[in-house]
Amino acid sequence: MELSCKSEYALLALLELATHYQSGEPLQIRQIAAQQNIPDRYLEQLLATLRRCGLVRSQRGAKGGYLLGREPWKINLFEVICCLEGTDSQSAQKDSGNKITLESTLLREIWQEGCHAANAVLQRYTLQDLCEKRDAKRQLDIMYYI
Repeated sequence: MELSCKSEYALLALLELATHYQSGEPLQIRQIAAQQNIPDRYLEQLLATLRRCGLVRSQRGAKGGYLLGREPWKINLFEVICCLEGTDSQSAQKDSGNKITLESTLLREIWQEGCHAANAVLQRYTLQDLCEKRDAKRQLDIMYYI
């Protein structure tokens, strides 16, 4: 199980939008891209996908840009990753033409158990949780000892 570059960039962009959620001001692609070091063109595609899933919304006009589609405490990491990567958790079980043995069945069952556990963790964390964890780590970095 690995976090894809696509999911990581999308989560970073959403984290940036969650940071500015209280202000109610939309962020433009170039602002998000500069803050999170994401290529503009790629971010544009990611935000379009997130918009189709209802995780972000766009606002047109001179002061336009992107906003979160819902409150940051109502968007969990699992739904973001499912939006981008799809929900085909059965891909590990697809028959590859190999003979199905007891051992391969056991391995698939354990793999599925691991996937379910990972999904449960991702469902527990929201964008708000990410903001709070980031802020707590920043506070630790600022502290100094005499």
